[in-house]
Amino acid sequence: MLVGVPKEIKNHEYRVGLTPAAVKEFVAHGHQVMVETNAGTAIGFTDELYQNAGATIVNSAEQIFAEAEMIIKVKEPQPSECKQLRKGQTLYTYLHLAPDPEQTQLLIASGATCIAYETVTDRNGGLPLLAPMSEVAGRMSVQAGAHYLEKAHGGSGTLLGGVPGVAPGKVLIIGGGVVGTQAAKMALGLGADVTILDRSLPRLRQLDDIFNGQVKTVYSTVDAIEHYSANADLVIGAVLIPGAAAPKLLNREHIKNMKPGSVLVDVAIDQGGCFETSKATTHQDPVYIIDDVVHYCVANMPGGVARTSTMALNNATLPFGLALANKGPKRAMLEDIHLLNGLNVHEGKVTYQAVVEALGDKLGITYTPALDALR
Repeated sequence: MLVGVPKEIKNHEYRVGLTPAAVKEFVAHGHQVMVETNAGTAIGFTDELYQNAGATIVNSAEQIFAEAEMIIKVKEPQPSECKQLRKGQTLYTYLHLAPDPEQTQLLIASGATCIAYETVTDRNGGLPLLAPMSEVAGRMSVQAGAHYLEKAHGGSGTLLGGVPGVAPGKVLIIGGGVVGTQAAKMALGLGADVTILDRSLPRLRQLDDIFNGQVKTVYSTVDAIEHYSANADLVIGAVLIPGAAAPKLLNREHIKNMKPGSVLVDVAIDQGGCFETSKATTHQDPVYIIDDVVHYCVANMPGGVARTSTMALNNATLPFGLALANKGPKRAMLEDIHLLNGLNVHEGKVTYQAVVEALGDKLGITYTPALDALR
């Protein structure tokens, strides 16, 4: 198979779809790989490293989209990229379609086969291609929150860890999954007072064991969210419904009642955000203030540590990518239900139910089960 890796064009996005080591794996399996010049240069993956791994360097993304049978990216394709996709071509990347009607329409119109990292599953019910970026984002959320709590950056001037004689800052984490767990580890490491809200009692029990009682675990209700957010210095939104738009768990009234100079970090912003006042921001312009509360809603947080993120992502995406190339997309998906769960759009049909639930009325689209679409 001819695999293409274009340079990412989203604002301050320096990750790349394949590392040189991953390219070498594809080549070892008999595939050809085209990489756009300077696709990974910003994070130390030079054109020379790609060439040494067996890739062909090309000068334009247009050539990759025109010739490659499978496109491997990191972030969702931008409109100019969507318009270059075609029937018979496979796109393998993050999509996050539920809050993005424009991208959904363009991918439907392209006729391409579009596989979303974030909905590929594993035998344990997890999301193995989302997990590494969730780990990164969870850890970064505390770094970002601590930074924007500084007075010079709009915050209240609170040090999360406190100092002897001064109480530590209070961190509220809404959601106890991968993001929430990693955020709690970082916040606890800084010495903060940490509370996690979740609606799964088994998960709260696990978290209590993981942190040996050092983190407060609370069953999530409207009352709990209202109470703990009002007293928090940093609130991290870490909720996820796979492939679906995130629920708005913190409303405008909750935010009005928060302490002036407190910080919200919405890690769910890729799926539309879990705070009513959230809107996507970029690394170039990451924050805004509403009701004296600093909002950090960067839609590609892991892109801020692009080298670490790229390597972590490739560790997870490589086996599925090789299966798609070795067997062909159709056979690979039919033989692996977990990869099949990643199929979101195929030849003009939307094959992921949560996307149709979010956008069906707006776009006039209907759900086609993935197996039906492939047959």
